[in-house]
Amino acid sequence: MTQKSGSSFNLAAIAQGGRLQYEALLLAASLRACDPAFQGRLILLEPQPGGAWPGDPRIRGEATRAALARLGAEVVPFEANHFGAAYPQGNKIEALTALPEGEPFLFLDSDTLITGALSDVPFNFDRPAASMRREATWPEIELYGPGYNAIWGALYRRFGLDFASSLDLSQPDEFWRRYLYFNAGWFFYRDPKAFGERFLDYALSVRNDPPEELVCQSLDPWLDQIVLPLVIHSFGGGRPGPELDGMDGGVTCHWRVLPLLYARECDRVVEVLEEVAAPNWIKKVLKEHEPFKRMVYQGRGRKVREMFDRADLPSPEQKIRNRIKAAKLWMR
Repeated sequence: MTQKSGSSFNLAAIAQGGRLQYEALLLAASLRACDPAFQGRLILLEPQPGGAWPGDPRIRGEATRAALARLGAEVVPFEANHFGAAYPQGNKIEALTALPEGEPFLFLDSDTLITGALSDVPFNFDRPAASMRREATWPEIELYGPGYNAIWGALYRRFGLDFASSLDLSQPDEFWRRYLYFNAGWFFYRDPKAFGERFLDYALSVRNDPPEELVCQSLDPWLDQIVLPLVIHSFGGGRPGPELDGMDGGVTCHWRVLPLLYARECDRVVEVLEEVAAPNWIKKVLKEHEPFKRMVYQGRGRKVREMFDRADLPSPEQKIRNRIKAAKLWMR
């Protein structure tokens, strides 16, 4: 099931009260501005009170709901019974089964901008993949502890998966890039119910009874990114091919926090952000959130941008964060 130009699939993201509702609004606005030919449904998955959410996590304020509706977004409820407030990243795991069963989907983190024609990306929904825009965040190898082979191998054995076929043999042994590891900012498959059920099953197994090789490893906030490669591999997927270069490229940008967007993203991303945030009916809503108000509308983002040379950015990312914090311009 390879996505053809202009064909339909469901685009899904999480929307809930606070920062994510404003990110979801920006995502929806950028989709409509940059891909007016998109024929699928834009489904925003909203956690409901109860279960693993002790408070009310739903979108707050009618102004946001009205703006989302104006952009053609559908808000669909789901129950979070296993993660919720204790592990908000688990929303993406539990929400998938609220999507239409048997219909191909692309999940995006809400802190994503569409900057090009998403409709033209040739997804093969029979072969799932996910974002490769990641750093060596997990596992953290201890001096006398298990290495990458032992840690990842234990996880593949737990679920009866072929570990050897997941390796990138062009990379050296015990180097993190050799092992299948994604950023969970986007992923896709032909059936959200099957994917979501397996994602939840694997995540609960690792959380509740981690293999002994993980004894020195933190699962928070990495659980979703630990389990995602296993789920994708189990469905016959793997690393995205060059046909998906537009993802995290000319078509999407997973910006994560506004200071990082202004510090490191290309001019096109900043242009899209500021153009889609400009209409008064969107500005009125986004200004309710202090980081959008100060970074986008009061010019702090531009001050951050002047601090960095995009052709020579500090590495790792923490150095960028530290410089912005030292200038007292960090917000999220």
